[in-house]
Order: sequence, then structure tokens, then C-alpha cells
Amino acid sequence: MKTVFGACGALLVLALPCAGQAQTTVDSVIVTGRPDPEDPAVVADARQRLSETPGGVSVVAAESYENRFALALDDMLRDAPGVFAQKKWGGDIRLSIRGSGLGNANHNRGLLLAQDGLPLNEADGYGDSQIADPLITRHVEIYRGGNALRFGGATLGGAVNMVTPTGETAPYDRRLRLDGGAFGMLRQHVAAAGETGVWDGFVAITNQTGQGPRPQSQQNLQFASLSVGRDLGERAELRLILNGADIKQEIPGALTRAQFDADPDQATAGNIANDYARDVRALRSAVTLNWDIASDLSLSAGLYGIWKNLEHPIFQVIAQESRNYGVFAKLDWAGEIAGLQADAYGGLWGRHGDLDSHFYVNRAGSRGDLRSISYQNARALDLFGEGRLFLTGQLAVVAGATYGVAERDYDSRAVPGVAGTFNLQASRTFDWVAPRIGLLWEAPDGAQLFANVTRSVEPPNFGSLSPNNAGFAPVDAQEALTYEAGARGRRGAFTWDVTLYHAELEKELLQFSVSQDRPATTFNAGETYHRGIEAALDWRFAPAWRLRQTYAWSDFAFRDDPQYGDNRLPVAPEHLYRAELRYEAPQGWFVAPSVEWTPQGAFVDFENTTRAPAYAVAHINAGWTFRPGVSVFVDLRNVTDEAYVSNVQPVIAAGPATAAYWPGDRRSLFAGLVLDF
Repeated sequence: MKTVFGACGALLVLALPCAGQAQTTVDSVIVTGRPDPEDPAVVADARQRLSETPGGVSVVAAESYENRFALALDDMLRDAPGVFAQKKWGGDIRLSIRGSGLGNANHNRGLLLAQDGLPLNEADGYGDSQIADPLITRHVEIYRGGNALRFGGATLGGAVNMVTPTGETAPYDRRLRLDGGAFGMLRQHVAAAGETGVWDGFVAITNQTGQGPRPQSQQNLQFASLSVGRDLGERAELRLILNGADIKQEIPGALTRAQFDADPDQATAGNIANDYARDVRALRSAVTLNWDIASDLSLSAGLYGIWKNLEHPIFQVIAQESRNYGVFAKLDWAGEIAGLQADAYGGLWGRHGDLDSHFYVNRAGSRGDLRSISYQNARALDLFGEGRLFLTGQLAVVAGATYGVAERDYDSRAVPGVAGTFNLQASRTFDWVAPRIGLLWEAPDGAQLFANVTRSVEPPNFGSLSPNNAGFAPVDAQEALTYEAGARGRRGAFTWDVTLYHAELEKELLQFSVSQDRPATTFNAGETYHRGIEAALDWRFAPAWRLRQTYAWSDFAFRDDPQYGDNRLPVAPEHLYRAELRYEAPQGWFVAPSVEWTPQGAFVDFENTTRAPAYAVAHINAGWTFRPGVSVFVDLRNVTDEAYVSNVQPVIAAGPATAAYWPGDRRSLFAGLVLDF
């Protein structure tokens, strides 16, 4: 779904009278205590489960984006309140919730990425958003902030869990999808699902190619998924899941402001000369067990392993191979305590990761002489638990905590003939306890009020520790205390979700770019704060009309910092508003214009001397279902051909030579055909 313009407007919904009959909300992202009966069963179950959380959560069903051109996480999460998901290039998405990992120069930190309840992150916490395929995702569960405790998460951002279809939950038996359009983009997708006896299965393959909107933007991607389930009886199910990806993407580079103003469609000269790219091959296997041990006790558990090979020509050619594996288990209980209704869960998440890293001289995108060798090993364990006690039939008190320990081992090796390299070993260990307490009240119609206080801790990953031949940088774990309160529900034609949060941080892990093509350096800030509003509103003001809105106010700043005073943190705009007006005709066609508006651009630098330009970008999506199982769509992006900056790189002080601006895509038309049979 889409969302709300301003917190005040969303809160006023509580006082609005019913206005017409509510329609299906399968394409909404808002969670309420009473899911819509027209939701598919798997989506309704997810909404019901997440509604038990006293904090910000969302569910994004595949139906919400299947009739538009969704390529990556930014398209999947576009309508989720409080989620900052903006493309830099290709599938590299800056993904942040409540300012998590906001200063990260590349990739994901401070947010747990998971698939089918099992982590996709590497053992040190590093996450890679490029491996997400929207077409092989049944729905996405979003747990903002400390609400990700059920995954053992204790980070500021929370968790994003992508759920793969199964033979039971896929909304089709067989699917053929063809789509493409501007920039030479072409994608083919085939999938099949079914059940027979005690077995069910799902298999899908996606092939995607394109030249990209800028030079040095070519991409060639393949995704594959297999899910096979075995019913072990009325109470248990065993499932094998395999996912593979072969990703080849060129990197066009960030531009200076002068370059952006002159020609936002150009690429950085150095990126072209040295053929900057990021090529990844990955294979993930997982075995999961869901077992109803008794009427009041159930177990969900899994084993997983991930192999990844990276070839990454940038300032040098980074060649890395990693192996990550782990175990996850969670017990859920429901019953009574002293005559009061209660439920609880507890579990563990253990993981281990090994990474072999070699850096070479970049010779026009190929490996030259070897420059460094290192081996990085990470181990971590989280123990977590949370319980609810219903003081009345409508009011529950919620309390929980997670205990975590993380180890980082680094081993560098001398390279013969390379000055400055030598044998060195370094280790760091972090441990913490992160408690949480909250309240959840639910009205008879399913509307909810909630509040919680959560402590979060994020140990630095290897990238933040900046290992080199001198060992680890002196970087400590980030800590935060977050206060959160909100309301969500449905009344007549309105569905709403509004959350206010305020986080007090110590030793926040922030990054700035050393130079245009060098990895960023991480430092611990003193005291900072992150506060804001995450709001969503879905209004069906007539049977065929729906207005969706989302609004995020993000106020992230230093507090009495010796160098930066009370400056705002860069990257995230203070205000971000999205809206879509959709008309669905009885004849089976729809049209949906939408807009994304940032009235004031984000700061580029910690010194707050330079902002990215403000922008407003309009899109039009339309489609027609000829008959059940046969549909087409068109997706016109950036209708007015606006030149805008979708993302920035954080730097200390921005100047004329600072390459920190990632241009958004210009006007582009895509179309698709979907056949279900």
C-alpha cells in the first residue's frame, strides 16, 4: 500500500466516520489486528502474526508490485512506511530504517536481511541487497527497529524478511512473464508450483539483461529458486530451499555537482577506463522445520549455508570468496499465567562465516599484480526471548531481551615484493544485552495502539573495522535506546499506520568517503539522535478509487559534537512523501499515477555545507486483465523527465570536486505480459 501525508493527517483518521465499504487490501502494506478476509491465506497469516508486535511492522504482498516493473528492493519496498530504499546503480540499493547504516558508503549495515526466516546477512552483519528478486518473493515482512527481536536482531534498523512462494502459497500453478523496455531492459521469468500427496514444490528462474540508463551500466542477472516441502503429518513440515544468483553489473559512478548539472546521464571517466563492476555468484541452501509439538507449543528451526564469490573491479580488483552457515531455532508458546492469557517465544541464532580476500591491481577491469591477502572469520550467537501477558482482554504488556556475542578474527599475509604487507593477526569480541518492554492495546474492531522502549546494539562488521596491515581501527559497538509509540487500524474506507520514534545513540557508526573510488572510513560519533514519523494512509473513497500515501519525517543529528556541533546527518532527506491514486475499472483495467516528493534535499556532508537538490518525480502505471490469468501492464517512470539526485555519498565537506551524487533514472517506459495457467 501507499501512505500518509503528514502525521497530523494520519492521526485525524481516528476521528473520521466510515466512508463507504472497505475493499480488499491484499496490496496494502499496513498491518492491523483484523486482517482483511480477502487477503490470500499466507498474507493474512503474516499480517496476523506481525500484528502481535507492539511496534512498527509492515507486510508487502507480491500483488502490490506485480503489475509494475519491479527490479529490486527499492521497487518492492516503495510503499512501506519508514523504509528508505533508494537506488544508486543497478541493484545496489541504499536500504535504511530509522537511519540504520545511513552513512554506509556501500551495501547494507545495521539491518537484518532474511529469507524465509533465515538470515541472508553474512556472519559479521554485512548485507547484500542485490540478491533480492521481486519475482521470486511471495511477500515481504518488515520489522522496524527493535521489533525484529523474533529474528534475534538487536540493531537500530530491524529486519526485512523475504518469503519465497511454496507449492501451497504460490497464487498460480504455472507462470510465464515477459517484461522490458527502456535502456535495453529485458526480463524473462518462468515459475511452476503444485502439490501432490504429502509433497509440494515451487521452482522459478529469472533472466534479466539491460544496457542501463548511463554508460558503464550494463547488467546481466540470473536468479533461480527451488522450494520442496514434505508434510510429516498433521503437526510438522520439513522444507528444502535452494536459491542461486549470477549477477554481473557495471558501475557508472557518482558524479560531481557540476557533472550532474551538465549531463546527469554521463558516467565517471575513471569507472569507464577501469571497467568498474560488481560481479557476484551466490548459492544458498536451507532446511527448515515447522513442528506443532503440542496444542500450545510449536517449533520453527532451520539450518542454512551460503557460498558467495565476488569479483569487484574498483580502485583495485577485489576478489573474495565467502562461506557462511548457521542455525536458527524458535519455540512459540501460548497459554495462561495466573489465569491471564499469555504467549511467548524464545530462541537462538548462531552463525559462522569465513571470507578469503585478495586485492589486485586493476588493469582495465582485469586482475593485475597481487597487492594484499587476508582471511576474515566471524562468529556470532544471539539468544532471544519475548512474552506477552494480557492484563485484560484488550491490553497486553510485552517484555523481552536478546543476549549477543560477536567475534571478529583477521589474518593478513605478506605478499612477496609488495612493500607494507606483512603477517598480522587481530581479534575483537563484543557482547551485549538488549532488553525491551512495551504495551499493546487492541480495540474490538482490530485497531491498535502500541508503545515500547528498546535498547539496541550493533557491533561493527569487518568493513567498519577497516582491517589493514596495522590491525583493526579503534571502532566500538553502536548503542541506542529507542522510544516508540503509534496507532494502526481500519475504519470504513480508511486504513492507517502512524508511528513516532525517538532514538538516543552513543558511538553511532558513521562513514565518509575517503575519495571517489576508495572504501569509506568508519568512525564512532559521540551522542547523536534519530527521531521521526513513519506514516501510511490508504483511503478507498469510492468502490473503484483508492488513494495511497506514505510520509516519513527523519530528523537525524549530532548532539553537541566537538567537530560537527548539532549538524544534521547526511544522506536521508528530512521529508519524503509518496502518493498513488488508483482507478480500477469493472472491465478489468486500471490506471495509477503516482508521485515521489522531497521538498528539501538531503545534506551531502557532515559539515552541512551542501545539499542535494529537492525534487518531485511523477510516474504512471496502467494495466489490463483480459481474462483470469492473462494481463498486461505499462509503467512510465519519471513522466516529466526530471533530472534528480536519488542518492548521495556521505563526505566530511563537499566541494566542487566531490563526486557524491547518484542520478535518478530519467524518463523511461516499460511494459509486461503475465500468463498464469
